[in-house]
Amino acid sequence: MSYFTRIADTGAPSGWRSPAVLLMIMAGAMQLSFAAWWNLMNNFAVQELAFTGKEIGIQQSIREIPGFLSFAAIYFLLVMREQTLAYVSLAFLGVGVAATGYFPSATGFYITTFVMSVGFHYYETMNQSLSLQWLPKATAAASMGKIVSVGAFAQLIAYGLIFAGWKTFDLSFTTVFLIAGCLTLVVLAFVVFAFPSFREGVPQRKKLFLRKRYWLYYALTFMAGARRQIFTVFAGFLMVERFGYHVHEVAALFLLNGLFSMLLAPKIGQLIVKYGERKALMLEYIGLILVFVSYAYVTNEHVAAGLYVVDHAFFAIAIAIKTYFQKIADTPDIAPTAGVAFTINHIAAVFIPATFGLIWLASPEAVFLIGAGMAFISLVLASFIPSDPDAGNEVDFWFLPRPAAQPA
Repeated sequence: MSYFTRIADTGAPSGWRSPAVLLMIMAGAMQLSFAAWWNLMNNFAVQELAFTGKEIGIQQSIREIPGFLSFAAIYFLLVMREQTLAYVSLAFLGVGVAATGYFPSATGFYITTFVMSVGFHYYETMNQSLSLQWLPKATAAASMGKIVSVGAFAQLIAYGLIFAGWKTFDLSFTTVFLIAGCLTLVVLAFVVFAFPSFREGVPQRKKLFLRKRYWLYYALTFMAGARRQIFTVFAGFLMVERFGYHVHEVAALFLLNGLFSMLLAPKIGQLIVKYGERKALMLEYIGLILVFVSYAYVTNEHVAAGLYVVDHAFFAIAIAIKTYFQKIADTPDIAPTAGVAFTINHIAAVFIPATFGLIWLASPEAVFLIGAGMAFISLVLASFIPSDPDAGNEVDFWFLPRPAAQPA
């Protein structure tokens, strides 16, 4: 039997060759190349290409275009299965990262960024869809926490190798990009031959749509995309431009991020299961308001590094947005909504880097204060999540009077 013809039942345990393990290994494969690319990206842009806030904003907006186009994944599913599309996406990611150092110009960096980003965003779209279909609702958050932890361990490998080897072996950007991309391709080749093609459960709708009752999920997803840009683009750029962090120092900072994610993500997943999505997300957004305001005024490089680590640690709580949707969704809606959600998530991501890059030139502080305002809006939205979300119980407007109970 070939990979494309052997089918396994996702509900039948099969030892290490299970859907959950496959999701973990794919998460690791993705991070091996993406984490290395992210570690080097700002230094490569500043040291090799002399980028300013303007160029880095353009480059990051280009990086987000494939995310904005994630809705098109549903059309690829007309000709291939979700698991296959996840594999193809990982291949694009690996090739894009491996080629980055061979095109040391602004145009070359923009092109390789786009190729890498196509792979990253379509993989993430399929990963979300498959996770919500393959993992049981009751324990999905805990399982997703473990998947995040494995991805964080792969980050540790990437960051650790860069931290230990950058100066020791006098590595070049080209060499590290090539090794990182090839590692992802090697792991991809392993999973293609080692794992069967798992069933995806309930057949998914192969068309695009928006449902009114999912509006809160869409809004939370949109704001999460805006929040992410403050961290991924401008917090990292702050470390390099204002505080002069070198490649190995950025790697050390990312090592801390990966270590915290590896240790905390499973526990965060368990806490979401125990306390619910609303409380978890409100905790995240209160913390982000404090972090973003602190970014605006920080003058000490060590305090800035601490803020960066705390900021990154909050990302694992975003699992709660996915499990909230899993609880309120019709099962056939999961795959098409995953694509639509990634597009919604990247609406802000397309214009924020370039627009805020111009704001950065005038006032870096304003960028982070606007980010704090975004976190406050997210906090209000998160308060609308019911304590027990389900189909038909998607939103709780706590500030409105509740209807009187009807007499028996």
